[in-house]
Amino acid sequence: MHVFVKFVSVDRVPVVVNASQVSFISSVEDGTRIRFGEGRSVTVTEPMDEVLHRLDQTHQLPKI
Repeated sequence: MHVFVKFVSVDRVPVVVNASQVSFISSVEDGTRIRFGEGRSVTVTEPMDEVLHRLDQTHQLPKI
């Protein structure tokens, strides 16, 4: 099952993230960087706490 969450990228373009593919989240100067496998990432304007909360609501984050 894929659950997608919409964010705003630093260039103000909407981006949609598949919560089950997220491998790492970090705070950066411009907002929050969301990383996926194979070196892919997107930086969004939302603060890290909001990103984590919204992704966690999907119950699709990888279990650790």
